[in-house]
Amino acid sequence: MALLKTLIGSFIIKEKITTTEAKAKEIKPMVDKLITKVKKITKDETKKVAILRDLRKELPLVAVKKLSGEFSVKFSERSSGFTRIMKMGRRKSDGAEMAVIEFV
Repeated sequence: MALLKTLIGSFIIKEKITTTEAKAKEIKPMVDKLITKVKKITKDETKKVAILRDLRKELPLVAVKKLSGEFSVKFSERSSGFTRIMKMGRRKSDGAEMAVIEFV
């Protein structure tokens, strides 16, 4: 679980990462849920502190600030499908399927 939290934090900060296809498929629904949770802040101000506190437990502060600021505005019109996975082929060293995950 710690690996996934670190990967999610890096993904939010960088907005695009190259990783194995399995890891990309694993973090995609998690990131989509985080963005949906952050979008609730703009709809209901009373839950803002609780939501940000929960996010801070899971992610680095830089990622939380980016989620609550930039991404809540960027994805305000979109209801789902915030990320996309593009397959890249196999890694030469061990043959693992590689993919790029990025925000739409």
